[in-house]
Amino acid sequence: MNKRFILCLAVLCAGFVAGCSYATGDSQSGDHADNGSGVVVVKRPYSGEYPIKVVCTTGMVADLAKQLGGQHVDVVQLMGEGVDPHLYKTSPGDVSQMNSADIILYSGLHLEGKMSDLFARMAKKKEIFAVTAKTKPNRILHNEADTPDPHVWFDVALWSDAMLVVRDALAAFDPPHAEEYRASADAYQKQLVGLDEYARHEIASIPEKQRVMVTAHDAFRYFGRAYEIEVRGIQGINTEGEASVKEINNLVNLLVLRKIKAVFVESSVSERNIRALIEGCRARDHEITIGGELFSDAMGKDGTPEGTYAGMVKHNVDTIVRALK
Repeated sequence: MNKRFILCLAVLCAGFVAGCSYATGDSQSGDHADNGSGVVVVKRPYSGEYPIKVVCTTGMVADLAKQLGGQHVDVVQLMGEGVDPHLYKTSPGDVSQMNSADIILYSGLHLEGKMSDLFARMAKKKEIFAVTAKTKPNRILHNEADTPDPHVWFDVALWSDAMLVVRDALAAFDPPHAEEYRASADAYQKQLVGLDEYARHEIASIPEKQRVMVTAHDAFRYFGRAYEIEVRGIQGINTEGEASVKEINNLVNLLVLRKIKAVFVESSVSERNIRALIEGCRARDHEITIGGELFSDAMGKDGTPEGTYAGMVKHNVDTIVRALK
């Protein structure tokens, strides 16, 4: 009898845990990233005045909150244009904003690596969500050290999963407006489907031999996988390290051999290594140009088309196609 009771209790507990996952999950360490069907649970549903104060780390996350939250939210974005989230350190003002937030959203997968301790502290008293919590593990890319690549927004279909986390977080946190958040998510999902198709069609128009994009750091691997373009970054997925002479020389050899005519700078990363690459090609009698500026870890200026996620992706696609065709 006792054994049967304990077995039943274990089964019930397992079912409860499976149904209550990814609430305030911190995917800095990859936790809860495998729960594509989990149920968002909040400890403190909203009961204050509107709009809800939503504090977000990056522009990409803030854009999701704005698209879905509408008039019910006031979105505060900590990292502005040109800011590298890999290197970002919180200021006293950021801590103050997070302390006064009703809900906090961040990207996760180690993107905001220097903020992980702060997130852990905030999770004890705030509703805080990593928007990559629904990204399936088999879709997450890793580097040679098995560190997850956080740049999932460059695959529009994967960023749709992040949108679902924001939808579910807002709906669970603010039940009276849950249906509005879901309706906004449905409408935005259709936009993202169109954006994904646009990127796929435009990149396919580049001749296959010329379909090589070289950037300052390795932020576009998801983009390359989704839209079938070879991508190379001078630095790795994290901009903290320095590129070696060997890495630059290897890329010079690739550009000369493949006769690639353009490389790209990034709005949030120094141009120094790209300039070294151009000089290396010139020394080998191969003229190469800067094909344009891409937005990688930060979006464009607020109020411009590039200051939205959809506008940023379209700008990048158009810049790449124009330079490589």
